[in-house]
Amino acid sequence: MSDAGVILCAVALPAAGAVGIALAGRRPNLREGVTLATAALLFSVVASLVPAVLAGARPGVALFEPMPGLAVAFAVEPLGMLFALVASGLWIVNSIYSIGYMRGNEEAHQTRFYVCFALALAAALGIAFAANLVTLFLFYEMLTLVTYPLVTHHGTDAARRGGRIYLAILMGTSVLFLLPAVIWTWHLAGTVDFRPGGILPADLGPLPLGVLLALFMFGIGKAALMPFHRWLPAAMVAPTPVSALLHAVAVVKAGVFSVVKVLVYVFGLDALAGATDWLVAVAGFTIVAASVVALKADNLKRRLAYSTVSQLSYVVLAAAILAPLSVIGAALHIAVHALGKITLFFAAGSIYTASHKTEVSELDGIGRRMPWTMAAFAIGALSMIGLPPAAGFVSKWYMLSGAVADARWAVVAVIAVSTLLNAGYFLPIVHRAFFRAPGADDALHPHGEAPLPMVVALIVTAAGTVALFFAPDMPLALARAMVAIP
Repeated sequence: MSDAGVILCAVALPAAGAVGIALAGRRPNLREGVTLATAALLFSVVASLVPAVLAGARPGVALFEPMPGLAVAFAVEPLGMLFALVASGLWIVNSIYSIGYMRGNEEAHQTRFYVCFALALAAALGIAFAANLVTLFLFYEMLTLVTYPLVTHHGTDAARRGGRIYLAILMGTSVLFLLPAVIWTWHLAGTVDFRPGGILPADLGPLPLGVLLALFMFGIGKAALMPFHRWLPAAMVAPTPVSALLHAVAVVKAGVFSVVKVLVYVFGLDALAGATDWLVAVAGFTIVAASVVALKADNLKRRLAYSTVSQLSYVVLAAAILAPLSVIGAALHIAVHALGKITLFFAAGSIYTASHKTEVSELDGIGRRMPWTMAAFAIGALSMIGLPPAAGFVSKWYMLSGAVADARWAVVAVIAVSTLLNAGYFLPIVHRAFFRAPGADDALHPHGEAPLPMVVALIVTAAGTVALFFAPDMPLALARAMVAIP
């Protein structure tokens, strides 16, 4: 199959899988078998593109051209390759986990859940391989719409309220800010194609450059920059596998991926010199403020949600520094955060399934009854803090190296302070789990680990977090190729 055929197959496979899942809906084993088979096949198809991309090829294919010069088209470059690998690879383990979670909690509407999940992966692949802003915008909106039923899955008043916030903020920012930015870029550059070094005219003044940058950065609401972050904690009413999708596999990664892609391939790092200071400040504020909220949160999923808001802004901050090393760190953190955060959400869901505990204050001694789950949680926590032997250390090292090389001492201070805050809201959970005696309720209602598929999935992602620390070569090579560093 040609590279163009592989790209089309990668985008179409999850959509075809969604049809198969719907047809098999009355037979749960078959339905989940179709889900797993589609996920595994998708990852193998996506991975087949890696050698060509690392060798310098940039395969692409155009679907149709609704207007002259405006095509719906796909092209694979290193950053998109990295995002596609993360999304397709984690779909496999998330599907394994979902089988245990959805059955263990006897969730309703399971077929709809798996169908929407597959469609979300199709949208994520469309974003990853988008050749231009128009294609990215179309699939970006598709991702919002197909994940809305997942956010409102439980059908309760709280779920519907969370879904309204989710939809209002993500659709509102994209229509009010992102779409005008795309149209203005077309007017200024005569093209919306992604190109190394950017596409904007060299004589664009600092004021229009700054306004256009702001439209893009706040228009990409999935990156959760404050003040457009509330959709993310609001969406925590969804089942835990959906939270994992939102925080690790597709939605937030689509946001920060789009931020980095726009900075590198629309503006160009050189053209932005001196224009991103305000973005560094906003991202830095988001990192620290979200960490403070997480520090005070007792609900485990809320703590993890605000941790995600903070961690996403690491990517924005590192990219906004514009130093090649920090941009490499930003790209790496997309993969690193995905593995670490999905592990943490898997652990939270396992705790809920096995013990129905949702608050941090309820977790005393739980590590003695759920050692595999809490050991995996500890590894994910180390990655979020940025400590070895977890992969978060690698991406933070590149971020700090870029900041130091560019003499951005305020950025170094933000990363240092946020690292301490991360430790402040993650390490007490680990301490409670392993070094405090279980509460009286645990003695009355003993429990063990969650269902086996859930435990297997979180062990795999925790192991992946450690493996990426020791062997970051492939994602690092893709990140380096993005900024043309050999």
